[in-house]
Formats: sequence, structure tokens, C-alpha cells
Amino acid sequence: MATSVGENIVVGLDIGSTKVCAVAGRLVRNNKNQETLEILGVGRTRMNDGVAKGSVVNVNNAVSAIRQVIDEVASQINMPIERVNVSFNGSHVVSVKSTGNITRSSAGDEIQKEDIDHLLNDMYRTAIPADKEIVHVLPMDFVVDSEMNIDQPVGRNGVKLGADFQIITAQANAARNVRKCVARNELVLDTMMLSVLASGLSVLTDEEKYAGVALIDVGGGTTQLAIYYRNVLRHVAVFPWAGNSLTSDIQLGCKIMPEQAELLKKKFGSATPSEFNLNQVVAVPGLSNKKPKDVLIKNVAIIIEDRLREIAAMVQAEILRSGYEGKLLGGLVLTGGTAMISGVESIFNRVTGAEEVRVGYPEHLEPNGRADLVGDPAYATAVGLVWAGYKTLDRRISFISDPVRAKYNERVESKPKAAPEPVVEKAEPALPPEPERVQGESFLDRILRTLFPQKGSPTDTYE
Repeated sequence: MATSVGENIVVGLDIGSTKVCAVAGRLVRNNKNQETLEILGVGRTRMNDGVAKGSVVNVNNAVSAIRQVIDEVASQINMPIERVNVSFNGSHVVSVKSTGNITRSSAGDEIQKEDIDHLLNDMYRTAIPADKEIVHVLPMDFVVDSEMNIDQPVGRNGVKLGADFQIITAQANAARNVRKCVARNELVLDTMMLSVLASGLSVLTDEEKYAGVALIDVGGGTTQLAIYYRNVLRHVAVFPWAGNSLTSDIQLGCKIMPEQAELLKKKFGSATPSEFNLNQVVAVPGLSNKKPKDVLIKNVAIIIEDRLREIAAMVQAEILRSGYEGKLLGGLVLTGGTAMISGVESIFNRVTGAEEVRVGYPEHLEPNGRADLVGDPAYATAVGLVWAGYKTLDRRISFISDPVRAKYNERVESKPKAAPEPVVEKAEPALPPEPERVQGESFLDRILRTLFPQKGSPTDTYE
């Protein structure tokens, strides 16, 4: 019998290129006194035209899809939903390395968490192009005075505190659209987290993150890579090719409609062509008044294998570029909906040369019917967003998003629209009256009297 750790229910909202899903859950302890996630509600709907390559492009469509899944989950948990953790994605997401430091005023005292917060706040003010926004600032190794590669600086003595940072940026308009979608559903945004980081919370073990692991989230619109080493996020990259690319290839290669290509991929998709014989054929319905089209399943597998090899090659090139090739004892973990395709592990194993490749499923779920629904890699991000309500990406920092922006957004969204101000015509400024002439007074005397008027007597009245 599981016992509840806290009555607060956390809702994760994953806005993806092919689907929008919401998951509600709470932290409980199982009979072995281990913390697990009890799934209380699940909602999912297909995203047809609202998100492209991970970015919200049609706010109205995305708002409608979000409303549908939130209402579905709210009816399952029998209570209104007010706050959500939301995923963020997009091929425009870029991670850059940067360094920052501060000089502490109280050199004799030990470094406190407030000093790290001060340093993080400074990094969120890093100058970037006007069309970009800093989504996350995550520290790697700290420096205290001349001592480098420090994991935890709190408690050390030093004047200068610095760190190497991972600064994750995105297009400002794309981030703004995500916040719009949340606000227009009258929801409060607790945390906005890059999808692959949320997935890591649900599918990676602490042991893997310490030993070194590359998490590859192959979704619908993008493939995301996150590299962890010594329990710290070291590298992030996003590629604009993923599950939808496979569907497009099948559509073109087999000369069928997109919906049929997607169905073929889901029902018969495999990355191992040798599994199929040349006589294994599936009849695909044709257009109106057209006869069905026979498609070789082996050809579908060949198309899928080729595209997945390309994606695996891009991931391997990025791992080499990161400098962590040879350090990933935890190997590769594949997640996202496309990771369910048969044979995907073998392809990544052959292309990257990694000794360990596994498919990542959401872990530590309390067994029930709804846990079974979210137990596959397609729900890794949504479940990770629920976990984000109970554990942090980095134990050393207090926040993973700009707190100043969060307060500003909350103030803007909660502020009622003011009535338009009346238009007031501006009058021309009145010119000072021309000084009166005094009989016998010269022009110069008149100017001086204007500039230096005679002071009144203290006994003058104010009437």
C-alpha cells in the first residue's frame, strides 16, 4: 500500500509536434519506503497544425489542444487544474558555454547559496541578440579564487566565485507563444523546461548521470541530445529531423498519402529490413475511386533504417564535438515516440560504436492502470515534468529559469487590461506676458526688471 508524501498534485504539459499530452501525479512511498510517482490522470490529443519542429506556430490551435487535455485530466482527478509545468522545444534552441564570476563582499564568511543565486542572476543578464531569450542557465564546474573544478562551492572560503555555464537560448517569439498558450487557458506556469531535460528526470538513473550518459530524445519534430557527466549536464543540442522525417520519407518512397505513411510507420515500422521477405505486402487504400496500392513492408523498413542511420550519425558527430566521446560509460539512452521502432537500438549501436544502448522508459511509477498508459518512451517528457515538481535538475542551484522574468510574466498576465486613456489635445505652451512699460524706462532697464524682478515686502498680503 502506497502512502502519500504530499497532497499537492503536479501536472506536466508536454506540447509536442505530433501530440499534446498532460499527466497529473503525486509523490508517494511504496511498501519498500521508496519514492514513486502515482499517476492520477492522463490526457492526450493529436496535434495536427499548431506545432512545427517543436515550436508553437499556431497559438489558437495549440490553445484548443491544451484545453482539451487539461479538461480531460481535470475530470479524472476531480479537481480544477491551476498550475502546470510545461515542456519547451524547437530546432532554434541553442546551447552555448560561458563563464561568469562575482567578487564577494564578505570574504571571511563561507560561500552561501545566496552567492550562487547572485551569480546565476548575473548570467541571466548576459547580452544576447534581441530576438533570443535565455531559457536556462545551468552551472558545470565552479571556481573559488584559484581553485578550479569544484562541484559544490557552498561552505568554502573565498573572495571570487565563478563557474562555467551552459546557457540555453531560444527564439524569444517561440518562448512567448508557449507562455501565451498557458495563459489563455487561465493556467499559471510553474516551470518551463527543455523537453530533453524533463525526459532525463523520468528515464535516467543517478548512476548513469554520474558515469556519463547521452540521452537522445527522438520525438516527432526534433531529435534532442543531452550529455551528462559526473551528475552535471555538459552538452545540449537539437536537430530538426525526427519521427516526422521518417513519415515524409515513407510517403515519398512509397508514393502514398501522409496519413497512410504515419499508419504504416506505427503498425509495421521496423529498422531491420532483414526481418521481412519480399512477398510480405500490405494493401494501402488509394484515393477515391482508385484501387488500393500494394506496399512492400521490407521497403518501408529500408526507408526507416536509412533515415535513422542519418540521425544516429548526426548524434555521433555532436558527441565528438562535445569532447565527451569515450567518457560515456553509461552509453546511450533513447527515448521519445520514435524510440519504440523495432531495431532502433541496433542502428545507434552500429553507427555510434557505443557499447551500451537502451530504450528509456519512465521509471519509478506506482503500479496502476494509468501508469501503464504512460509507461512508454512517448510519455517520457510529460512524466518528467511531473517529477520536476519534486526534484531538481541540479541540486546546487535554487532555480532553472530567470526569476525576474517569471515575476514579470506573472504580473503582466494577472494585470487586468486598462481602459484606453482619453486622447487629450496638447495645447501650445503659453508665452510669458510681455512686461509692461514704465514711463521714462529705457529698453535695457525693462529687460533687467524682467530677468531680476524686485522681491516683495514681507508685509505684503497674498491676496
